[in-house]
Amino acid sequence: MSAAALRHDWTREEVAALFALPFNELLHRAHSVHRAHHDPNAVQVSTLLSIKTGGCPEDCAYCPQAQRYQTGVQAEKLMSVEVVVARAQAAKDAGASRFCMGAAWRAPKDRDVAKVAEIVGAVKALGLETCATLGMLTGEQAATLKGAGLDYYNHNLDTAPEFYGEIIHTRGFQDRLDTLEHVRGAGLKTCCGGIVGMGETRAQRAGLLQTLANLPEHPESVPVNQLVQVPGTPLHGTKALDPFEFVRTIAVARILMPASMVRLSAGRQQMDDAVQALCFFAGANSIFYGEKLLTTGNPDVEADRALFRRLDLHALEVEAEPGTVHADILEPCAA
Repeated sequence: MSAAALRHDWTREEVAALFALPFNELLHRAHSVHRAHHDPNAVQVSTLLSIKTGGCPEDCAYCPQAQRYQTGVQAEKLMSVEVVVARAQAAKDAGASRFCMGAAWRAPKDRDVAKVAEIVGAVKALGLETCATLGMLTGEQAATLKGAGLDYYNHNLDTAPEFYGEIIHTRGFQDRLDTLEHVRGAGLKTCCGGIVGMGETRAQRAGLLQTLANLPEHPESVPVNQLVQVPGTPLHGTKALDPFEFVRTIAVARILMPASMVRLSAGRQQMDDAVQALCFFAGANSIFYGEKLLTTGNPDVEADRALFRRLDLHALEVEAEPGTVHADILEPCAA
């Protein structure tokens, strides 16, 4: 499908109607869209590292890194280039093709961006795709990161515009849209999704996906996070989302954004293998790989390798730029 054929005019009613389809009908439709745009047995693999943990001044109700909540997460300084490169090399050796770096800032200072740019350049030199999530960026900061070799910038919308104020008060929804505009303007690819299971309604989940699909460009990666409930955060104790509703969310995301990579992100540790398999069938084709996502758990490498073998999945290789080296992606599906 050409870029011109991708829709950016979905109505809330249309998205709600997709969610309301019978489960098997929805999965059939989503899988058909997925097969038309992607290898249905390939999954892109990323590893995420927190390069600057804790001490965030914001009040995101789900986040254990907010300094105002007592979650046991201690504030740490930005990691050195050498430490990050060592972790990136280990991730590559374990099978990752993309290395994502997260820092708990509301909005980094220019001197912070300069330091991260140095790190990005060193990681890029390993032959990995690079991604960063640092908070709000100016256009100039985005251009600096692009010049250093950054491929993707992650900046989630988190939830529907009408539910956003129930979750975050220290940053407006428009602030997030502005950062995405700066990132696109710098020529960076966008990684943008949200979190479900925060007490939102199905209509509000539809609102999140509608907003993502109606952005000027569909995000190249769409992470769908399931709330990880951390003691000490305001959302701890929220009623868990039904797993089939999560699968529905993946399926609708695939239909709305056919060419995007839809990623199973936070919360995968709480999903059993059958739910993950349904998600892959519904159109998920990217995962975070490794034992930890910033400050919360994730299925370990060996468990993911075993799941890939059982489902006959293989990891997607990125096309290397001249002078770079492909990552060795997982092990072959054969035992």
